[in-house]
Amino acid sequence: MRTRTRNFIVAVLVVVGLLIALGAVPGLLKSGDPYYVTATPVGAWEGPNATVGDGATPVNASTLSGQRYPFTRGALDGSNGSDPGRSDPYWKGPVGLKEVFTHSPFDEMTALSQNNPGASAADGGVYVHDNRTVYLLAVTQDAQ
Repeated sequence: MRTRTRNFIVAVLVVVGLLIALGAVPGLLKSGDPYYVTATPVGAWEGPNATVGDGATPVNASTLSGQRYPFTRGALDGSNGSDPGRSDPYWKGPVGLKEVFTHSPFDEMTALSQNNPGASAADGGVYVHDNRTVYLLAVTQDAQ
């Protein structure tokens, strides 16, 4: 094998290794207290034209995929309709690197409020309904 070919192959392998590391490492970074999505029950679902809180129209949570909204689904699945549910923890990265490369609860809340502006709560949360119960979803650092 010629030196030029060998150097090219080594360079390609180094670049591929760096790309793999860049994709895997940010998910492992943890700093500070963890964040959670909490689903707090606020009342019974009264139908598609009903509003809650400050005139918000809740989003139908049965349309939210667990693949796209894992923190939201975790919080809703953890609630029993009378007690708040909480998602798995999410830690921010030490210098903001992790947020660029990983999915976060902040991404989910932003997506829900932008796709459903009528479901946004005055305090920054989002109203959803699931199993005949209306929930207020919010990102918190409380361990409950």
